[in-house]
Amino acid sequence: MSSTVKTDTDTDTGAASGTAGAAAARTGGPLRAVRTAGGLSVRLDVRTLLVTVLLAVVALAASVLLIGTGDFPMSPGDVLATLTGSGTTAQEFIVNDLRLPRVLVGLLVGAAFGVAGAVFQAVSRNPLGSPDVLGFSQGSTVGALLIIVFFQGGAAAIAAGSVVGGVVTGLVIFLLAWKGGIHGYRFVLVGIGAAAMLYAIVLYLMTKANIVEASQATTWMVGTLSGRDWSQVWPLALVCAVLIPLALVYGRPLRMLEMGDDAAYALGVPVQRVRMVLLVAAVVLVAASTAAAGPIAFLALTAPQLARRLTRAPGPNLLPAALMGAALLVSADWISQQLFGADQLPVGVLTGVLGGCYLLWLLASERKAGRI
Repeated sequence: MSSTVKTDTDTDTGAASGTAGAAAARTGGPLRAVRTAGGLSVRLDVRTLLVTVLLAVVALAASVLLIGTGDFPMSPGDVLATLTGSGTTAQEFIVNDLRLPRVLVGLLVGAAFGVAGAVFQAVSRNPLGSPDVLGFSQGSTVGALLIIVFFQGGAAAIAAGSVVGGVVTGLVIFLLAWKGGIHGYRFVLVGIGAAAMLYAIVLYLMTKANIVEASQATTWMVGTLSGRDWSQVWPLALVCAVLIPLALVYGRPLRMLEMGDDAAYALGVPVQRVRMVLLVAAVVLVAASTAAAGPIAFLALTAPQLARRLTRAPGPNLLPAALMGAALLVSADWISQQLFGADQLPVGVLTGVLGGCYLLWLLASERKAGRI
């Protein structure tokens, strides 16, 4: 059975359509309402769709290049042939056992940090709201360092410590920020204070470590994709498969929250429930990603901002932010290997440098606009 689909420009005169029309005017591309014969109507932003597809293509292309990079270089054609089962035995071992897990961890970690950063920035209504600034990454770091310094745990124990540290930090920040609900500015201030205290704990733990433990801890704290295997892929994939779709489902009410609690209440959004569900999902995504690859600096801060600037669309842009995070992390890992050789420069160093430059630019632009 076939159905017809017709596309027309959205010309509703309500408040929501007025907002959409203003957004379309800013982007230079109209919103479209796609309606099927069955009555289903979907509002479509053409520019956002194109940016989303482009980011997906960039992430996949960077992944193919990264898989082909290393001591045994492979062309993109050989990589694709091997992934489809047409490679040699040696190529299949190199791709499937050694390099593919690293790339998948990079894609998943980037997507998770992108979504988490977009949620934090939307909830706090602050472009500087990110796990790096609000203490969640530091909490995961403290949990991992406790395992390294006092229990000499292996990779699985360190990952578990990181997750527990991130979740406990999130719980403490939620309790301290709660006053009839969680509100943006209080949440940001409590998070910044928690980040400062947790960083002091990190420094203290480093002074208690011996040389071997300090070296292991430093490597983990920088953030790296080196040595990732399937044991890191599957738990992270499960977390992302559950929580990223959950966040996307709450994308529309999250967009309403950016207009303020009163406006969201008036539109029928259960503000505190939506905020709590999304914050819990974001905290777990950050904790699981940090456990898999370490606290990759500034990724959660820059990915949502860059995605929003490309789409020029209002709202958190969760899916573009996820794809931007994945593309940024995999591309940064490929660039670090091209410039410095395989595993000579942890990817967290490169994202830290680039993200720091972006943060300085963001602060300067916010100051110029009179917002800080």
